[in-house]
Amino acid sequence: MVHISKPHDADQQARLIDALRAPNASTRLRAALAAGTTPDPTLVHPLIARCGIEPDFFVRDMLTWALIRHPTELTVPELLTELYSGNPQSRSQSLHTLSKLADKDLWRKVPKSLMHDADDEVARTAWRTAVVLVPHGEEKVLAAELITELGRGDRDLKRSLSRALIALDDAIHPLLTAAMNSNDPAIRAHAHATERLMADPDSEFTITAEDARRIANTGNASRDE
Repeated sequence: MVHISKPHDADQQARLIDALRAPNASTRLRAALAAGTTPDPTLVHPLIARCGIEPDFFVRDMLTWALIRHPTELTVPELLTELYSGNPQSRSQSLHTLSKLADKDLWRKVPKSLMHDADDEVARTAWRTAVVLVPHGEEKVLAAELITELGRGDRDLKRSLSRALIALDDAIHPLLTAAMNSNDPAIRAHAHATERLMADPDSEFTITAEDARRIANTGNASRDE
């Protein structure tokens, strides 16, 4: 259990919250560090709210660290609520923070729909979070969700999905085999690239030139219809 120090007085709280909104990223970083160094229940809501709008990656990471320094009974309910936010960054950052808690009990509380979110960064974070939170015995269920995202997005997003699938190991083999025989060349290509990455995790994620031509030809045919 995280030890909660004596709460900041009202003036300290106000100064810290103001610092979290400062124009300078270094000031915001120091404020997030202070909030985690001396956890205070009254700062949980401002920290979570800031996660949804913070533009700097390093500050966002420090906000996550500050939140996981607070008791989960305070943070988790608010983080779960943020998963339904209309703001993609709020959804993404809340998923990221929940993944850092690595509590398997959260598996059933996180909406599976986030793995298919229209926002690529939310979906990517949901894939990573699901792999961390999935309990033993539920890997096949997760694999069935993830495999439906094959073919989505740019090279970076495809690689992220492949990494998530590979982390499930044996659970993905039959699904990947089926995907490699898909009628959709984008799904087929992504499945083959995933298989190659599984065989050599240190290798580059690549879509072969032949697969790329098939995907391009399919796209051209669709536009001609």
